[in-house]
Amino acid sequence: MTHSDIPPIRLLPGRERRAKAGHPWIFSNEVATGASTKTLVPGGLVQVEGDDGSRLGLYQYNPHSLIAGRRLSRDPEAAAGPGFWRERLASALALRERLRDGPYYRLAHAEADGLPGLVLDRYGDVLALQANTAGMELATPDILAALRDLLPLRAVVARNDASVRGLEGLPQEVRLLMGEDARATVEEGGVAFSVDPLGGQKTGWFYDQRDNRARVAALSRGQTVLDAFCHTGGFGLQAAKAGASEVTLLDRSEHALATARETAERNGLADRVAYRRGEAMESLEALAAEGRQFGVVVSDPPAFAKTRKDHGPALRAYARLARLSARLVAPGGILFIASCSHHVGTGEFTDAVVEGLGRARRDGRILGIFGAGPDHPVHPALPESAYLKGVLLHLS
Repeated sequence: MTHSDIPPIRLLPGRERRAKAGHPWIFSNEVATGASTKTLVPGGLVQVEGDDGSRLGLYQYNPHSLIAGRRLSRDPEAAAGPGFWRERLASALALRERLRDGPYYRLAHAEADGLPGLVLDRYGDVLALQANTAGMELATPDILAALRDLLPLRAVVARNDASVRGLEGLPQEVRLLMGEDARATVEEGGVAFSVDPLGGQKTGWFYDQRDNRARVAALSRGQTVLDAFCHTGGFGLQAAKAGASEVTLLDRSEHALATARETAERNGLADRVAYRRGEAMESLEALAAEGRQFGVVVSDPPAFAKTRKDHGPALRAYARLARLSARLVAPGGILFIASCSHHVGTGEFTDAVVEGLGRARRDGRILGIFGAGPDHPVHPALPESAYLKGVLLHLS
């Protein structure tokens, strides 16, 4: 599509202020809709104009979504052809190669990389791709071609099973876009982890906690460690590699624990790792009833607040989790507790953790409050995209 082929849409009077200030989204109630806008292909390209005729840039537009427009470029002359996608992905790749050693990282993080709705996780020669918007769904063939040109790829998996796709009118699916075998490994903290982008959770690995896993591992030498909501054992197995005397991995997923067991055996860590399958909250209660305590406890649950209406119940759940987790920390031990709910702010999450400590009658000190690693950059106009927060504590 050439620039002259891209249809314009106009914003309502007084509704262009946020866009002019740099916000990357246009909401449906900001658009002067008409017969022409309603017939636009979901995810297609549009030129957005202010009510005063000012040209605000190139956007992907979905007339059926609350977030109707997502900006690709401020340049009103831009046209998102194959070269555009290659240039944008090459820029994201160059940044990751400056930030990280080795081919294991989040390669693209949506709006912050100028790729709204697109998430790419790299596992060496395997990529997991999430196209969470109609625009990125349409652009996937060009994106895949650019990725194949930029990287030596063996397989690419479409992990298009996020619930947010439903808001865009898209189906959920998981399938191979390229290759035949998507099994992969991630090398982190001296451990080669087994990763299953087709069958695991999300894209198969949680790169956002990479730096926090290193912090916890550094505090685990000679300690007993509990890794609750462990997924495939990222925290616990790195702690074992760092010299933990004993590690217990707790998760409800048999598939995740089996993958963790495979990693432990392959890396010579199996003799120090135990596995416990069950719902984490109930299992934490049971461990306390057994009188168990650990030198290091990690509680890294899935999001408790998936929507705004979950906000209040989520804060209560985080306070409960902190209470249960703190009871299992030996005197002088370490607790790391995290939230990936972007509907819960860092301050209120920390307050909930402190409330839980009080209910557990435990005193402590905060050693640090941390977010995601730098390969998960935050768009300056979207502070809500800084979703991850983790509190590291020393308990007396």
